[in-house]
Amino acid sequence: MPDHNATALHRIVIVGGGAAGLELATKLGGSLGRTGRAEVTLIDAALIHVWKPLLHEIASGTLNTAEEGLSYLAQAHWSGFGFRPGRVCGVDRSARRVHTEPTVDEKGIEYIPARSFAYDTLVLAVGSVSNDFGIAGVKQHCFFLDAHLEADRFHQQLLRRYYTAHTQEGPLRAGQLHIAIVGAGATGVELAAELHRSTRDLIRYGFDRIDPERDLKITLIEAADRILPGLPVRLSDLVMRQLQEIGVEVLTGERIVEATAEAFRTGAGRILPSEIKVWAAGIKAPEFLAGIDGLQTNRLGQVVVRRTLQAVGNDDLFAMGDCAACPLPGDGGFVPPRAQAAHQQASLLLRNLPRRLRGEPLREFRYLDYGSLINMSRYSTVGSLMGNIARFWSPTYFVEGMFARVVYLSLYKMHQLAVHGVIRTAFATLANLLTRRTRPRLKLH
Repeated sequence: MPDHNATALHRIVIVGGGAAGLELATKLGGSLGRTGRAEVTLIDAALIHVWKPLLHEIASGTLNTAEEGLSYLAQAHWSGFGFRPGRVCGVDRSARRVHTEPTVDEKGIEYIPARSFAYDTLVLAVGSVSNDFGIAGVKQHCFFLDAHLEADRFHQQLLRRYYTAHTQEGPLRAGQLHIAIVGAGATGVELAAELHRSTRDLIRYGFDRIDPERDLKITLIEAADRILPGLPVRLSDLVMRQLQEIGVEVLTGERIVEATAEAFRTGAGRILPSEIKVWAAGIKAPEFLAGIDGLQTNRLGQVVVRRTLQAVGNDDLFAMGDCAACPLPGDGGFVPPRAQAAHQQASLLLRNLPRRLRGEPLREFRYLDYGSLINMSRYSTVGSLMGNIARFWSPTYFVEGMFARVVYLSLYKMHQLAVHGVIRTAFATLANLLTRRTRPRLKLH
C-alpha cells in the first residue's frame, strides 16, 4: 500500500518505540518535526510504551501497565512526530520502504491492513527478544518477558494459578507453585527477588490456604559458573548471598536441555519440577532483520554497523540498541546490549541526523560504561559505579543500600525527563506519591 502522506520533507522513520527509539523520536520531533525541517515517524507494534527495565515488576504485579504505560499516539501529538502502529516485517532498501504486516485482534480479525512507508533515513531500534537456542519445549512451556503484553500475561497466569491452588481440594502437586527462572543475568535475578516479595505479599490478601514456606519455591538456573556472569565477581557474590538469604534457590553450572509442562531437564539429567517457567537466558535480534536483502547481520541477527551507527554498506540505514552490533575501538569487541548503551546511541543520533541533513560529517560512537545496578526489590539494591561516573573514587566503586536505590530510581527519572520534560515529570512524580497509599501493593486483577 503506498504512503499517501509522503511529503517533500526529509523522511526519518524510526522502527521501535523502546527507550532509545522513543527518546530519539521525541527529541527529533521537537527539533526537526515542529520546525518543518523533517518528517519524523515512529513505528511500533504496541500502542503504549513501557520502560523495559520495569517489566519484571509488571510481571510480579508490583507495577501496573495501565499506570506506567505511555501512549505513543499521545506522545506523538505532544512532541511533533507521527506514530504508525504496526509490526515491521521487512525493509526494501533499494526502494527505501518499510513494510508492516496486518494487525489483527485477539480473534484474528484484521483491523489495520499491511502498509508501506517511505523513508530517506531509517533508524532500526527494535531491541532484542529472548533466545531459546532451539531447546525442546521452551517456546511451548515457558513465559518470556520481552514486552509489556508478555509481562501482563505472566501476571494474569500467576494470579490464576494462585486462585486454583487456594480453592482446589487436596494437596498441591509437586512443582505446582514452583517458579523456575532460566538465566541469572540482571533480568532473571531481579525477577526472582521481585517474585519472592510479591508472592508473599499476595498471600496476605486472602490466599491463606497457601503456605509460603511449604508450597512456594523460586529457583534461579544459570549455565555459567556464577550468576551475573557479565558483571564483576564481587557484585555477583554480593547478589548471590542476598538471594540465598531470602530463600531463592540458585543453581549454577546447570544447562537446560528440555522443558516440559511439569519441569526442566538439565544436561546432567537432573529434573527440576516447576509448572511456572520463565526463560530469561540470552537474547537475539528480531528475525526479520536477517531477511533484509543486502543487510549484514551477525549470528544473533544483529545489524552490523559502523561506529557512526550506519549499517555496513548502507548510509541511509542506522541501527542502535540491542539490535545493533557496534564495534568497540581497539579490542575487536562490540558494544554490550545494555540500556545505557542504547541511550548513549540515541543521544549520538540526535546530533548526527541533523548533521546528515546539512551534509556534514557524522561523529562516531564512543561507549562509556557507567556501571551496573541490580534492584533486589525492597530487600536491597546493589551495584558498581565505574570511573566515568564515580570520578572521585576508584575506577570501580561498589554501592548498596539506600544510595544504590536512589541511583537506580534516578535512571527511570532520567528516561521520563527525556520523553516528558521537567514539568510533566515533576507532576507525574507528585501524583504518584499522593496516590500511592490509596492503591493496594499489588495488581490483584
